[in-house]
Amino acid sequence: MTTRTQRLDELPFTAKHRRLLAGSGVGWALDAMDVGLISFVMAALAVQWDLSSTQLSWIGSIGFLGMAIGASVGGLLADRIGRRQVFAATLLLYGLATGAAALSTSVAMLIALRFVVGLGLGAELPVASTLVSEFAPRKIRGRVVVALEAFWAAGWLLAALIGYFVVPLNDDGWRWALAIGLVPAAYALVVRLGLPESVRFLESRGRTDEAEAIVLDYERSAGVAPRADVADAPSETVQAEVARRSIWDAGLRARTAALWIVWFGINFSYYGAFIWLPSLLVAQGFDLVTSFGYTLIITLAQLPGYAVAAWLIEVWGRRTTLALFLAGSAVSAALFGLADTPGTIIAAGMALSFFNLGAWGALYAIGPELYPTSVRGSGTGAAAAFGRLASIIAPLLVPLLLDGGGNGLVFSMFAVSFVIAAVAAITLPERAQVALED
Repeated sequence: MTTRTQRLDELPFTAKHRRLLAGSGVGWALDAMDVGLISFVMAALAVQWDLSSTQLSWIGSIGFLGMAIGASVGGLLADRIGRRQVFAATLLLYGLATGAAALSTSVAMLIALRFVVGLGLGAELPVASTLVSEFAPRKIRGRVVVALEAFWAAGWLLAALIGYFVVPLNDDGWRWALAIGLVPAAYALVVRLGLPESVRFLESRGRTDEAEAIVLDYERSAGVAPRADVADAPSETVQAEVARRSIWDAGLRARTAALWIVWFGINFSYYGAFIWLPSLLVAQGFDLVTSFGYTLIITLAQLPGYAVAAWLIEVWGRRTTLALFLAGSAVSAALFGLADTPGTIIAAGMALSFFNLGAWGALYAIGPELYPTSVRGSGTGAAAAFGRLASIIAPLLVPLLLDGGGNGLVFSMFAVSFVIAAVAAITLPERAQVALED
């Protein structure tokens, strides 16, 4: 007997898959735009509101506290009420909160609203990657998820463009930049009405008619005749046994621990570096517009990083690609800490963007593959939540590290974090060309 998930795995990549990837990817890009904008807002408010490094650190970090909570709660909800429902709800939440943040009249108000924004952002990312992973054909599943993650670069590039052209316009430029963040709230309706629910989730809830209708729709898109030998969904008894599984069970705990270490290391280095990047450049003597321009150029290197990772992930496998891109990130971070001229700053920064974002793509591809359906959302969400702790800590540590040893010490710490993450990545199981576990 052929299961519905096997039928999905065997399909070619069709227009239906492209629509799912694009629909989820736009949400992903809007998420990145929101996260990226705060780095430019910080640099502007440091001048306009005469903020201390401590106040700027909290503006940069508080959203990640919300993301840590949102990632764990969002993953749990995705395993209980569905991937699509949570995806749409999170877009609505952080879109409205970002729009409200544009009206902030004090640091306290901005910090409070950025926390709410973080709740939505944190919940959305692991849910979107889980949904796409559960629909992607087995032979190119990793490549499809990296393509989803590549939308992050598009969103961060959009943030850089808004930061460069909108934020410096006048004293209210940062407000207009945040007001653009209302877009995700409107896009939530598109997600709710235009994207399918996970077939694996529907089957786990006994909603087999809905699951069958979605699979048939995808088969029609591929020109594949419907299968007559379809296996029934698991019985309620089997579902109950599966539901009791934990990401810390004997067969899962080693991969969970390694995944958490990778998430922590990559978050610590990425957000510590890129949230502070415009402000660090200003501190080195560059004016606001020049700093934003350098950041925009450095951001462009994210796109080829994703493209190379998307190709290698099906050639070398998830684990090797992830470890090597993390190692490349470590070298790039060390070089950036030594850079002291415009040319070396841009070159090292672009290398850091290339390797770091390629590593992110591989990480999002490997995460959902490590867990069975009943804990896939919570497993990826919990890892993301643990990683967000690092994204809270890193922006707070940057001013202290700068005082202790300047850019060299800051980026040496980031390099060490990347190395630790690379070692942990090597211990993860390789799941390329393996069907997702139901």
